[in-house]
Amino acid sequence: MRRVILAIVTTAAALALLLSFKTHSQSGPGTSPAAALGSPTPGGAGPAASSSAGGASAGTQAGGQGKTVTGKAWPTVYGPVQVRITVADGRITAASAVAYPVNTPRDEQINAFAIPQLNKEAVAAGSAKIDAVSGATYTSGGYIGSLQNALDQAAGA
Repeated sequence: MRRVILAIVTTAAALALLLSFKTHSQSGPGTSPAAALGSPTPGGAGPAASSSAGGASAGTQAGGQGKTVTGKAWPTVYGPVQVRITVADGRITAASAVAYPVNTPRDEQINAFAIPQLNKEAVAAGSAKIDAVSGATYTSGGYIGSLQNALDQAAGA
């Protein structure tokens, strides 16, 4: 009988500790995770979203530094993801997400660490063959889809 009571008390204590666990924040005190990304507007438009959020656009960057192409907004369960890349001499020189989900604080938290990592991987890989970010599977899938669309546009134009 004592063993049963001990097991129940131990289980309750472990459950209480588990439920009180708080995840760490990747931003400093007093700043939101979205601030690191440029505070996207509600509804999924990122910091540099243009009037082409529903479609794709292409143009040449000032100074002849390369061609800037915005991929098609790629739908995900939580909202669209859209990527803009700059291509020079057939290589990706810059990548940024211009639209991504920001509907909840959890979206902001996930994208605060996922988007910069995806941007960096896209430039390093030079293609859409990049790894998904753990914990941001849907965002990663949308990012990769929009990135591939932008690459296809850059190659076709």
